[in-house]
Amino acid sequence: MKFEVPVRLRQTRWVAGFVWCALFALSANAADVAAGKGAYTVCSTCHGPAGAGNQSMNAPRIAGQFDWYLKRQIQNFKDGIRGGAGDIYGAQMRPMAMTLANDAAVDNVVAYIGTLTAPPPAATVQGDANVGKQLYATCAACHGQKGEGNPALNAPKLADQDDWYLVRQLQNYKTGVRGANPKDAYGAQMKPMAAMLANDQAINNVVVYIRSLK
Repeated sequence: MKFEVPVRLRQTRWVAGFVWCALFALSANAADVAAGKGAYTVCSTCHGPAGAGNQSMNAPRIAGQFDWYLKRQIQNFKDGIRGGAGDIYGAQMRPMAMTLANDAAVDNVVAYIGTLTAPPPAATVQGDANVGKQLYATCAACHGQKGEGNPALNAPKLADQDDWYLVRQLQNYKTGVRGANPKDAYGAQMKPMAAMLANDQAINNVVVYIRSLK
């Protein structure tokens, strides 16, 4: 007599097999935080052991930033999309990024950065936060009302980022130092946004407001 496996049992086995395969795939692709910690030794020279950043080294805070954004920027430095002509500070990052030999190495160091915590950065920029709040209304459409960022819109976190770094990047977008590379599609989206800030004082104002966000 032929034995038929009940439909429900077959379904249960299928679901269990699918879950096992998914878990195996995740474990196979899981980043190696310990390896990332070793690789971060190079990064810590400028960005600090806790990823808090260091203005004197022109190194921004990286603790607390989205992993997908960190991966993209490291890859952009490796590919020469960032750190090109005129971007003297970005150019400093390219040889550092090149020490990460492949995607797995990038994943590992970013996973380790994700374990870091750092205190809020010190204020270094002066401006009018009330004026900046009005200017930030445009930024909020992508970066969020609280500067929390939005992965769906490829918008990184702004809250708790170094104010001096935000000023520099907005200036870079305005002058074409950043976002001009044909391969920098996401940077190109920022250029017209930065262009809406009429002058350095407007940049300072919006950055001072961003600094107030938590």
